[in-house]
This record gives sequence, structure tokens and C-alpha cells, in this order.
Amino acid sequence: MIKQEEYSMNHSEHLLNLAKMAGFDHCAYLETKDIIFDEALRKSCEQNTCGNYGRNWACPPHCGEIRECIKKAKQYRSAIVVQYIGQLEDSYDFEGMVAAAETFEKMFNQLADLFKKEISDTYPLSAGGCHQCSRCAILENKPCVHPKTAYPSLESHGIYVSDLAQKTNMKYINGQNTVTYFGAVLYHAKEDSCI
Repeated sequence: MIKQEEYSMNHSEHLLNLAKMAGFDHCAYLETKDIIFDEALRKSCEQNTCGNYGRNWACPPHCGEIRECIKKAKQYRSAIVVQYIGQLEDSYDFEGMVAAAETFEKMFNQLADLFKKEISDTYPLSAGGCHQCSRCAILENKPCVHPKTAYPSLESHGIYVSDLAQKTNMKYINGQNTVTYFGAVLYHAKEDSCI
């Protein structure tokens, strides 16, 4: 019989393989206890530098109060961190950045679906909030159109992506004419004692 620790690692390796097969450039396992959560990061969201604060169901303040978001994330034991590197024509290639973001979001949503089939309790955190709709329903005072796949961002939960990159041995910046997106699926390892 396989010990729980061995099974958890085998299962994590299986999940990493799913992430690789989904097309991510890099992926890594990380225990959630090793992630630094900082409530102060929410202040960056409140400054609305991205333009989504209060304008997207998956972004603050609608994704939840920062302490509650951190508390929920910390309930999970493990995380698979994924990275997608989009290629740009030049550093002003805004259309390329948007296309890379769309590619990342599609890949991440597919990965989250795969994980949900493997594990009943997951908590996906994406890059920059949800962009599935060209205009978020919140702007019309309507409920979210995609409530099961409108994933909040890592930053909205107080996670510094640069620290996450360092802890998983990934580059935060991947060279000239690239744009890099990160996400993580937090989960509980299966409690089965054998495969």
C-alpha cells in the first residue's frame, strides 16, 4: 500500500502533467503554507490602475473582503502554479498582450475544469480577474454570466506574483517582447491511501 505522502506527491505530479499538457510554459507544485499573503496588496487594487476595481465580478471589492479571501485560500494545502509566456512583436504590441491574455484565460479555464474532474474541492486564482465577457454584467447591475469560471486574481487575494515566481523557480519577466501571465489552482490532496 502507498503511504499518504507518497500518494499526494504522485497525485501532484499527475496534476503537473495535466498543466503541461494544457500548454503552459512552466508549472510547479507549491504548498500553500509557503505562499506569503499580504492584505496591503489589496490597496493596489483599490487604486484601480488596471481599471477593473468595482467593474468586474471577479475583482475587488466584489470577489470578497481581503481577510476572507486570504482565509479561504489558506484553507487549501497545495497549489499548482502555472505560467504562460506570450510573444509580442514589440514592447508596444497591445493587441499581442490582449491575445496572450485571452490565450492564458482559455488555457487556465480548461485546466481548472480538468482539476475539478480530478479533485472535488479546488480554488483557482487567475491573472488579472475575469475577461470572459467583453463587458462585465456588473456594469448593468446583473449577476455574473459565468459564475463558475469567473476566477479572481492572485493579487486580489494578497499574493505577490513576483514572490510566487521566485518560490517556484520561474522568471517573473521573460525577456524583451514577451508578456507573462501566472495563475494557481489551490486544492486539497486526495485523502485516499492507495491508488
